[in-house]
Amino acid sequence: MPSSNEQPYHGDLPEHARERLQEMRGSDGQRKLFTSDLSVNEFLLVKETGFEPAGLVVGSSIYHVGFQQAKWTKNEEMTVLTQAMYHARELAMTRMEEEAAELGADGVIGVRLRVKHLHWASDLAEFVAIGTAVYHKDGNRAFRTHEGKPFTSDLSGQDFWTLLKSGYRPVGMVMGNCVYHVAHQTIGQWFRTAGQNTEMTNFTQALYDARELAMERMQAEAEHLKAEGIVGVDIQEGSYGWSSHVIEFFVVGTAIVAMRADHHIPTPQLVLSVND
Repeated sequence: MPSSNEQPYHGDLPEHARERLQEMRGSDGQRKLFTSDLSVNEFLLVKETGFEPAGLVVGSSIYHVGFQQAKWTKNEEMTVLTQAMYHARELAMTRMEEEAAELGADGVIGVRLRVKHLHWASDLAEFVAIGTAVYHKDGNRAFRTHEGKPFTSDLSGQDFWTLLKSGYRPVGMVMGNCVYHVAHQTIGQWFRTAGQNTEMTNFTQALYDARELAMERMQAEAEHLKAEGIVGVDIQEGSYGWSSHVIEFFVVGTAIVAMRADHHIPTPQLVLSVND
């Protein structure tokens, strides 16, 4: 648990957010009520690892996504859109981390990133990051990043328990994205492929390249955190109301490092359900 003289971090959080977080943090090292989106099993497993939930933390950003024109017959990255989607998520993540720091947490687990377009403007979207902040009950700060900030992870409570028991720890949630324009077919290309079984190499190359760019950027983030690897990688895709030939690939995972040389994996146990 953080010492009573540890100063909370004040970023650009709303006043009511700071009030809510200060109420949960309490004073003189005595925490009050916590909130959490962990299931009962996740909650108990997290406690078994030596961590305690500090509270549910949220970050958001309503972002105006700019416009970019693409060439009709060219495969190319839409850099304006890529930067907008990445920066908006980064703002939401940063504010979630600020809430965790305000609680004196050592990390955030079960992080989820959501994107929702707003009805009152087609070029506005809300980006939300949400997870459960946790702190080590013995005050062990070794679980924080090398910059002294709370780690972030999209691992579930069960996966977090398994990772720690096996001698690894999360250092941060890493992500990469790429918004890409897939070239349209020319009339000549359409006639050459009509009625035939053939690979659409133009489309294949475009989607392949877009995924690779997103993966490359995620790996660069993990290297910055001095991670040994990334687990739980998930590749998502969406168009978010853009042109039918514009698509975003978003890649996210949890970067990890080893805590010890012996990585003993707990023996699985047989569990029989008594439910009907």
